[in-house]
Amino acid sequence: MPPLCPVICAFGKVLCPIVIGKSTVVARPHHKEKYGMDADFWDARYRSHDQLFSGAPNGVLVTEITGMPPGQALDVGCGEGADALWLARHGWQVTAIDIASTALQRAAAATELPDRIAWLRADLAVTPPPPGAFDLVSAQYFPLHRRPHHIALRGLLDAVAPGGTLLFVGHDLADLTPDDTPGVNPADYYRPTDIAELLDSTWTIQINEARPRIAPAPIGTHHTRDTILRAQRLR
Repeated sequence: MPPLCPVICAFGKVLCPIVIGKSTVVARPHHKEKYGMDADFWDARYRSHDQLFSGAPNGVLVTEITGMPPGQALDVGCGEGADALWLARHGWQVTAIDIASTALQRAAAATELPDRIAWLRADLAVTPPPPGAFDLVSAQYFPLHRRPHHIALRGLLDAVAPGGTLLFVGHDLADLTPDDTPGVNPADYYRPTDIAELLDSTWTIQINEARPRIAPAPIGTHHTRDTILRAQRLR
């Protein structure tokens, strides 16, 4: 087992890791999210199930990224790690971030490619990813809260290297009912179409559409369509 010592993480600071087998989870500071979907919320949700999600990679990721030359990938809101593992198996070097330590511990314990995935507990509202560092930034159903001056979103966009790809996927709001999002206003979070409107001439939008889900909706939900933004950074 690796020693329990400070680690220089992908975001550039010395932090205290959680070591599980051969995998290391690096903890970043986070802030208390006043709108309810904070680290405590997500940790409690993961702890309420032995496995919260299916373990299969998200269908849009597989459809859009298959055949793309691998490089450095940032998996935003990686959860239990299915997308990160799929990317690693296809040659990508992955930085997988989530705010929930419970999810990251599960992902790191289960991974078969510890040398290709860095698991990082991080809060985009506190510390942005390094600029221009990733050939792919993937955010699959990630609840990115709207903030003044789009600070967290700008940090995410800046992380895409010139020539790199942003893939941002959400649920079509037309499918949602108030029972699907108790206590949460979906309008408080960015949709792919919102992000597309904020992209400037340094980007080219390749896909900005809604389409039927590839996989069945998660149990207890009514999701039938995805909204998808795929954009390439030109410079």
